Amino acid sequence: MNKKSKEKSILILFGEKVRAERLKQHLSQEKLAEKAGLHRTYIGMIERAEKNITLENIKKIADALKVKITNLFEEL
Repeated sequence: MNKKSKEKSILILFGEKVRAERLKQHLSQEKLAEKAGLHRTYIGMIERAEKNITLENIKKIADALKVKITNLFEEL
């Protein structure tokens, strides 16, 4: 597996983890974005692995979901 493919795999897995946690909490992308101080389309792009998210935004999402950052990286 080349570096680009591996990077994409991590982005896909992370996006799936964010989506699963959001749905578990019965939050829309819009509501999560509002709680995190991010744009709704940005949340969608993360969930679809279209954006390489920054650590600052990972923290915002974790805080909005009321989970530890490490929870979003479990099983990646």
